[in-house]
Amino acid sequence: MFYNPQQPYPQQPSYQPNYEQQPHQPYYYDPRVPQSDPTMPTEPTQQPYYPSNYEQQPYQPYYYDPRVPQSDPTMPTEPTQQQIQQYALQYHHLKQPVLNLVKPWVDYGVKEAKYTSVPHAMTEVAAITYLIGRGMNPTVAHHIVESWEKNEQF
Repeated sequence: MFYNPQQPYPQQPSYQPNYEQQPHQPYYYDPRVPQSDPTMPTEPTQQPYYPSNYEQQPYQPYYYDPRVPQSDPTMPTEPTQQQIQQYALQYHHLKQPVLNLVKPWVDYGVKEAKYTSVPHAMTEVAAITYLIGRGMNPTVAHHIVESWEKNEQF
């Protein structure tokens, strides 16, 4: 057998902690000073692109005329008959739960209309069911809408 005096692996430098005393500096958070977070991406340095003719366009006020069909692609359009049928099939499973939820409020509105007016009762029931749809407890929604009334008027 041959003896090799070299170490089989290179020697790693050993870590020696630095125990020199440094004065303790407390950390104070100041919300007015922006904090840097190394985990967050930095702001892009590239400037946004603006078309060269952007400043040259004169201001033109927008006038809405309900008699003129709007061609703005951002405005919603009326659904086609085929889309309506598709939605009806897609949401058919909600029919009974929705009708079961609103039935007590419709009954309440019918009774309320006898003492106030039909528009008032419909507004009240619509507001209650809207709040229920937003996730509110039905009793809480009813009390909130009632609190909006003054002398049986909204």
